[in-house]
Amino acid sequence: MESKLTLKLDSGAISRAKRYIHLHKGFSLSKLVENYFNSLTKRQSEAKNNRLPPIVSGLAGVAKKSKAFNFKDDYSKYLIKKYK
Repeated sequence: MESKLTLKLDSGAISRAKRYIHLHKGFSLSKLVENYFNSLTKRQSEAKNNRLPPIVSGLAGVAKKSKAFNFKDDYSKYLIKKYK
């Protein structure tokens, strides 16, 4: 169900938003605001559930895992070499 909403915004922000809309055809200012509100509320609900953001979960598994890497040993070797 769609409802009307009246917003009071800085005229500069409105102008920039209209320029953005003009460059990205297929969007309306209403749709832009709706998407923004949806992203805000989605983030809050995800934070409550301690879930990963969609962009992070989408990247999961992209990088190939190489041999086991021990960061402590590598850093120790670096420090030994540095302070010889």
